[in-house]
Amino acid sequence: MITPTEQRIELPHGKLTAQIWGDVHAPPLLALHGWLDNAGSFARLAPLLATRFRVIALDLPGHGHSDHAHAAASYHYLDQVQNVLATVDVLHLDRYVLLGHSLGAGIASLVAVASPERIANLLLIEGLGPLGDDGSHTLQRFRDAFATRSEKSRPLRVFRSIEQAVSARTMVSGLPPQFAKPIVERGLKKVDDGWQWRSDPRLTRPSATRLAESQIHSLLRGISSPTSLLLAQPATFYLPSALMQARAECVGNIVVSHMDGGHHLHLEHPQAVHAWIEASLTSAAER
Repeated sequence: MITPTEQRIELPHGKLTAQIWGDVHAPPLLALHGWLDNAGSFARLAPLLATRFRVIALDLPGHGHSDHAHAAASYHYLDQVQNVLATVDVLHLDRYVLLGHSLGAGIASLVAVASPERIANLLLIEGLGPLGDDGSHTLQRFRDAFATRSEKSRPLRVFRSIEQAVSARTMVSGLPPQFAKPIVERGLKKVDDGWQWRSDPRLTRPSATRLAESQIHSLLRGISSPTSLLLAQPATFYLPSALMQARAECVGNIVVSHMDGGHHLHLEHPQAVHAWIEASLTSAAER
């Protein structure tokens, strides 16, 4: 297995960390992970992509080895979009391939809307746009978000071993232990009596607001890059087929594919996802 290098990225409001695979002179591919994951999410896929790209797998703020957001800041996806835009400026990525999974796919979608001239290709796994709002839970979500801000933080759980943490992650996510391990190992820090999560506990707080689905559709119409979307079969419960189809219809240059497997397709089936990426890039060049 190829060992990635680590790079610290200085932003005005903190430092982010990325794992990097591939030749420094290769075309850049920026990879964005999902919620409560980290750059380890791409541990099995990135070495395959590194034969063609310089793969930059970013730990989003509050995740992995990146700094937590300061006390007055939030982890709203619009803040994460700004963090990614600031990162590509620091890394001088004038034009790059953008790959996102789950939350990272939602962020990547909006990055492509915000800076279409810089995105050579948009590759999305299990996500297109952010989580939306149909209005039925808006009031309660708003109240819950501010109620949690006044609660005292609970002590972080201490795991006796990395294996125990892997087991806990597997129970919550359903991701098999061998696939959860790269994320878990990067997501832990050593403490006196065991291991604790590195991620910011505030990431589990509900967002006060979400965009209406009609607003998300309007934004998705702003994606002009060749786009490829890969969805798991059976569909993930919060990515229902009808919703994803309606969103995909908003993107002018998109190809939607399906693959048998769970939400972390790129960890479960890295070779198949790599083949999908290669085919997507070839198809995009011909469209």
